[in-house]
Amino acid sequence: MQDAVHELLIPFAMAASFGAFTGSLFRLTGRPGSQRPLMFPILGLLGGITAFMIHRVLVWTFDAPAWLLPILVVLQVWLWLGPLGPKIAQPSRTPDNDH
Repeated sequence: MQDAVHELLIPFAMAASFGAFTGSLFRLTGRPGSQRPLMFPILGLLGGITAFMIHRVLVWTFDAPAWLLPILVVLQVWLWLGPLGPKIAQPSRTPDNDH
C-alpha cells in the first residue's frame, strides 16, 4: 500500500495542484475571461490530471523520467488555456458619438 501511495497518489495530487496553480498564474497574463476567474484553476486542474495520465502511459511504455511530469503539466495547461482553450467573446464596443 505504501508503494502505491508513493507511485500514484502523491504524484497525482502534486500534478493536479500544480496544474491548478499554473492555471491561476495563467490568469495574470491578461487573457480574456477574467469575468469567470474560476475557469482558469479548474482547467489547470484538469490539465494537470490529463498530464499525469499521459505521464503514466509514458512511464509504463517507455520508462519516462520523473522530471517530465511538470513539463507535461505546464504544456497541457498552456494548451488548454491558450490555443485550444475556451473561446470567450469580448463585449463589443461602440464608438462614442459625442460630436
